[in-house]
Amino acid sequence: MKVKMKIAENINAMNRRMEGYPCRLVAISKTKTNGEILEAYQAGQRIFGENKVQELAQKYEQLPKDIEWHMVGHLQTNKVKYIAPFVTLIHAVDSWKLLKEVDKQARNNNRQILCLLQVHIAEEETKFGLSKEEIFVLLHREDLSELKNIRIQGLMGMATFTEDEEKIRREFRFLKSIFDGIAESIHHEHVEMKELSMGMTGDYQIAMEEGSTLVRIGTAVFGERNLA
Repeated sequence: MKVKMKIAENINAMNRRMEGYPCRLVAISKTKTNGEILEAYQAGQRIFGENKVQELAQKYEQLPKDIEWHMVGHLQTNKVKYIAPFVTLIHAVDSWKLLKEVDKQARNNNRQILCLLQVHIAEEETKFGLSKEEIFVLLHREDLSELKNIRIQGLMGMATFTEDEEKIRREFRFLKSIFDGIAESIHHEHVEMKELSMGMTGDYQIAMEEGSTLVRIGTAVFGERNLA
């Protein structure tokens, strides 16, 4: 009961903090049990994010079908087929090759999959993502029109892991500037700048202030991750 109340309280607290911002909560449920996810679900949460394909596919099978599942982690092309039948939004498309595979698997399942292009905005070399220049090259490809079963809905980025809030703010602001630039200059049937996925438990407040529409929150909803 204590855990149940805590998760519900966390969801309610997050929703209160988001009031006044055009932002939605993606509850990051990686390593969390179905029971913990159901606690959040019963508190009204419907959008959940996972970063591992196998775990995401298993949870989809076992949990309520009105959950909107987001894939937030790095996605390999050979794993797309396992989530293509049900995933709503893929946050971390970081190559043309991956975008083409998502389109192929969406077509095989007779559906459309929404995608965000991941932009590399942090200093860490370990972060995946496209550069600003690579984003615009991809969006100007003539063969983008051939991808009928995907829709690019926006961008995603991860700020540097640091306590320097001004640095985090600069990186989020840079991402928002790319987002705005695309919205103003790219007019394509498969591109619609609606979602800006930035901000996690440690920096979501800054992200919301800088224009995030999706914050990816795990610890502040469920508590510390289960590493076992």
